[in-house]
Amino acid sequence: MRVLGIDPGIAIVGFGFIDKIGSKLVPVQYGCIQTEAHTPQEERLKQVYESTCALMDRYKPDTVAVEKLFFNKNVTTAFSVGQARGVMILAAAQRGLPITEYTPLQVKQAIVGYGKAEKRQVQEMVRMFLKLSAIPKPDDVADALAVAICHAHSSVLTQKINGEKRL
Repeated sequence: MRVLGIDPGIAIVGFGFIDKIGSKLVPVQYGCIQTEAHTPQEERLKQVYESTCALMDRYKPDTVAVEKLFFNKNVTTAFSVGQARGVMILAAAQRGLPITEYTPLQVKQAIVGYGKAEKRQVQEMVRMFLKLSAIPKPDDVADALAVAICHAHSSVLTQKINGEKRL
């Protein structure tokens, strides 16, 4: 099973593709999509959409996991990130990919075992789970990989609950 994890944003979108082979997690590709601050909003959304489509077409995930938005005091930022999430979810839906959303608390719980873990703890566990030599940078990339790992772990439970065969 190939999972695409996404940490949504408008300035920086973190993405991470991982393969789940049995109980093993293997990194495939990870990085970020960046847009320029003074570019019109519609152009930034177009860049995020087109880049997401290109990544999905190249790496062909079986499923997509996206971090849910949490309440943000800056309403303008929250709307922008929400719009960016929308174009990424649209890209996945157009390809018929299943989409699952996870809150930051769920991701931390799945990665560290504690929902209020610090960012550094999550990043270090991502490095360890994927046997990487260093923590991926910027932080958005490590967050996207954490979302992918969360889904890979959660999918086993979901399959058992639904009585599905293992992938």
